[in-house]
Amino acid sequence: MPKKNSKYEVAALLIFVVAAAMLISNGFVARISAQGKEADVYQSIEPLGIVLDTIQSQYVRDANMDRLVEGACLGMMGSLDRHSSFITERELKVMQEETKGEFEGIGVSIRTDDDKSIIVFKPLPDSPAAKAGMKPFDIIIKIDDISTQGMTLDDAAKKIRGPGGTSVKLTVKRKNEAGGEETLEFNVKRAKVPLESVIESRMLEGGIGYVRVSDFKDTTAKDIKKVIVEFLDQGMKGFVLDLRWNPGGLLTASQQVCELFLPKGSLVTYTKGRAGADGKNEEEDMKLFTESKPVLPPGMPMAVLVNSQTASSSEIVTGALQFYQRAIVIGEKTFGKGSVQTIIPLEKPKMTALRLTTALYYTPADVTIDHQGIKPDVEAVMTKDQEKALGLQMFKSYENDPSKTNEQNHGAVTGNLVNKETLPPSEAELKLLEEMGAAYGDNAKKVLKEVVEKIKSTSGGVEDLPLTRASEILREDPVWENLLKKYHKDIHETQTAANPKDVEKLPDAERDLLGPTEMPAPEEEPAVP
Repeated sequence: MPKKNSKYEVAALLIFVVAAAMLISNGFVARISAQGKEADVYQSIEPLGIVLDTIQSQYVRDANMDRLVEGACLGMMGSLDRHSSFITERELKVMQEETKGEFEGIGVSIRTDDDKSIIVFKPLPDSPAAKAGMKPFDIIIKIDDISTQGMTLDDAAKKIRGPGGTSVKLTVKRKNEAGGEETLEFNVKRAKVPLESVIESRMLEGGIGYVRVSDFKDTTAKDIKKVIVEFLDQGMKGFVLDLRWNPGGLLTASQQVCELFLPKGSLVTYTKGRAGADGKNEEEDMKLFTESKPVLPPGMPMAVLVNSQTASSSEIVTGALQFYQRAIVIGEKTFGKGSVQTIIPLEKPKMTALRLTTALYYTPADVTIDHQGIKPDVEAVMTKDQEKALGLQMFKSYENDPSKTNEQNHGAVTGNLVNKETLPPSEAELKLLEEMGAAYGDNAKKVLKEVVEKIKSTSGGVEDLPLTRASEILREDPVWENLLKKYHKDIHETQTAANPKDVEKLPDAERDLLGPTEMPAPEEEPAVP
């Protein structure tokens, strides 16, 4: 076995780390010197070299240097705030495709069935897969003549995807009209396929338009605008923008979405980054304003739905629409991600990058809602069990027919009733059943389970409480000013910075991110007579 020159490799790695540190911090050494701080970068990272040298000389096997470097990068980024991270080559490619709103492939979503077979769930409209004739629930048995038996979804997806212009051969089994199975082969030419941002849109009773957005991509504003125009042609009287379960996305996309609803020239958000040596903010700081006239008529009633998973760019949109009294925010307090991440490509390791927090963003109310979130104007809270049950209920609406994604079951608000026997028992129900079984035996547990299922089957399904409340409010009064006067809360109540006492309890990196906080003065002790 050839002996490695560990000293050389460690020295090379140290040079790389120093160079990377200087690159990503705009001249870290110079900055330290300018601030008059005594620091030695090389001395600071010396422990890293010692650890690597020890691994190379004493680990039971020859360690992979590339893997060690990646691990070191992951560790360094993991010591920062909760949103900074090291991005591997594979993660970077997926992220670039998602934010662009398109990817190169055949345009088909896949999943596994009860037999662990890989099946086509939904060919995207006008995609190469759809044009080739692939249909929902085709069982993929081979990819380029390689059997899919035992293949993971991830492996299958990687084999199906590929550069535009190339082809992939898919062998599928499909049930025919006679009930038997037939084997078909498709040679599908890959191309650029758009990713969906609007994942549900429909007109509710009373002329209420409803749109649910998955995340914020380059194409999001365009997708929402298309639906709004269609709804206006159908006589829409009110509009609901559902940002629940929306983790955010591109900062610029939040500006573009706000342009659909706010007057031209409205401030959407502004950012503050690291102060320079002169104490002034860096050039990266920016202010985002709307640059076009709104698409939704200014006087049309509007609501935004949010929950604890509404984050980042979706919070920017929520904050702007709430601040300018363009929408009534309904649901529960949002996640509270008030930071901006910049993707910084690295030369080494190749095709990797850093997701680095470079600024905090502020709402037009002049606050960062990091670790705080935005409070709704109208509370409509669902428990975690209710949300899980609702999600399953919505999915079952189109599980057997993917073309019905715009007819999902939200309960009575969408005119649906559902047999709850199809829904899993909640955590509370499971705990109760276990307690009954332990106390009174399996027979009692069985009887109670039957009673619970019977109640569920006759109770009419899971109700989407926030959407129901939004629909009720928007249909209550056609005059928008009246609704605002009744339901819109003071912005100083709904958009505030995190409480200093709560900030003090955060991990060091998160507390440092928010900067120094002013603790409220302690209450004076009453004088003792």
